[in-house]
Amino acid sequence: MKTFIYNLGYFISEALRTIRLHPLSNLFSVIGTGLIFFILGMVFAGWFIGDQLVSTLSEEAEISAYFSEEIDEAKGMSVVEAVKVLPGVIDARYVSEIEARIQMEQLLGDEANILTLFKENPFEPFVEIRINLDDMDSVLHNVQHIEGIEYVRDNREVLEQIKDFTEGLKLIGSLIIIAVGITTIIIISHMIRQGIYNNRDQINTLRLLGAPETFIGIPFVLAGVLLTVTGGALATLGIVTIINIIFTQLKGLMPFIPLPLKADVISNIRILIFGVSLILGLLGSLLGLTSIKINESK
Repeated sequence: MKTFIYNLGYFISEALRTIRLHPLSNLFSVIGTGLIFFILGMVFAGWFIGDQLVSTLSEEAEISAYFSEEIDEAKGMSVVEAVKVLPGVIDARYVSEIEARIQMEQLLGDEANILTLFKENPFEPFVEIRINLDDMDSVLHNVQHIEGIEYVRDNREVLEQIKDFTEGLKLIGSLIIIAVGITTIIIISHMIRQGIYNNRDQINTLRLLGAPETFIGIPFVLAGVLLTVTGGALATLGIVTIINIIFTQLKGLMPFIPLPLKADVISNIRILIFGVSLILGLLGSLLGLTSIKINESK
């Protein structure tokens, strides 16, 4: 370790010299890896936002239970208390027919005038039940069998469609991550092989002077890692710009969507891209070194 630290300055200067030796080729490599990481980051951002969206919707999942005709408000309140103690029920409350009409007016917005056509309030009181989405089946079954409940309305189909969409997004994201990993390793290993070939005279000189293979190979590994991390930094810059634009547009056009915190999304993407680029850069560099068998450069 002491030897490595002592020679660190030399390793870094050699890595930078290797990069400067073919600037155009290395520039294209940085741009290529940056584009790959950009795709990876956007897929991860979509997966993260979708997962947070489903989680938020799940916490807000509600069903509505409607009373039998003979149930008055006092009996309705006792039904609400019976619902509250059911497993999987987060909360339940009584919604009067007046509040039900107000909710519909808020939902209809400018179209709420249509309700004035009714001489009497067409809405019925009901029980608004917040539930744990994972316990939806058992809650529905139990609520339907409570005395005084005539029927139950749920939005399970919509929530299940969103969950299916997110699961599909996760599968696509996983496949892209695998493809990005393999592609990046191949690109970096090729860069290292090319760098070793271009510096074969210097490598042979060092070998004749008795330098160990580790001493010769470390600058190439550093060069590969540096190029990959630079590509990751460019990708992160582009992704952050895109996310800022998307969040601004969504908040303006669709403010009702429960988006996660933008700072959390950006922070997670930065950590992901930096970690992945560092690991893949190291793996690609080591693969390039081992596959070329430095002795071939003689």
